[in-house]
Amino acid sequence: MESLQKYRYFLNLAYNGANYSGWQIQPNALSVQQTIDEAISTILQQEINIVGCGRTDTGVHAKEFFAHFDLDKNISDKTEDITKRLNHFLPKDISIFKFIPVDSDAHARFDAVSRSYKYIVSRRKDPFYKDFSYYVHDNLNIDKMNEAAQILFEFTDFTSFSKLHTQVKTNNCKILQAYWGKKGHLLIFNITADRFLRNMVRAIVGTLLDVGRDKKTIEEFKNIIESKNRSNAGYSVPAQGLFLTKVDYPPNIFSPVPS
Repeated sequence: MESLQKYRYFLNLAYNGANYSGWQIQPNALSVQQTIDEAISTILQQEINIVGCGRTDTGVHAKEFFAHFDLDKNISDKTEDITKRLNHFLPKDISIFKFIPVDSDAHARFDAVSRSYKYIVSRRKDPFYKDFSYYVHDNLNIDKMNEAAQILFEFTDFTSFSKLHTQVKTNNCKILQAYWGKKGHLLIFNITADRFLRNMVRAIVGTLLDVGRDKKTIEEFKNIIESKNRSNAGYSVPAQGLFLTKVDYPPNIFSPVPS
């Protein structure tokens, strides 16, 4: 018997992660993935299991996120209407921007070539940023923090910044961008890589803040990476300051798909 044609769609979305135990479905905890699965299954009247471009930890936010799913029918001419209905159905802390028809073998996770994160540090107590930044009142040497961040480009093995006992085949990542910027009373750490380890960005930021406080030297920061030992690195900063901001794909993945 000939198999039915499958139509694959990417979802472009964003979410405030404060009320969720991360992206990925897990027992006895509410996740972003589960919330969207339930909503889109209701709207499209069939069981849908979306596949995300990665997974964010509890409390982490995403300004840009992609996921894909398959359907046995073509909804390309109805995506705008379905997007509106889905946003009406979903809670206010999850927003769907659009459905994108893609080839049947396009993959939200495996086809991503890089991901970018921002971590926001507030230099003053700010009630409007309390849920979206980490308040640090200590004196910080931003120049030293940026000098240390450049050392990240010299390495590919970031075991020292990885959560222990994760089931990954390699701890190697290629850092493409890493620097601190300043916007008013906010310090913003920007980092882009081909892939990230669990807890990696928060551990890097915590260790760089120790450099900024003069608790660690730039040479010690380098030694921490070389040690490949998580216990040598600094603390993991709180989740609420971390945002996934961009996911890059090859340009042709979003080319028009023939009906």
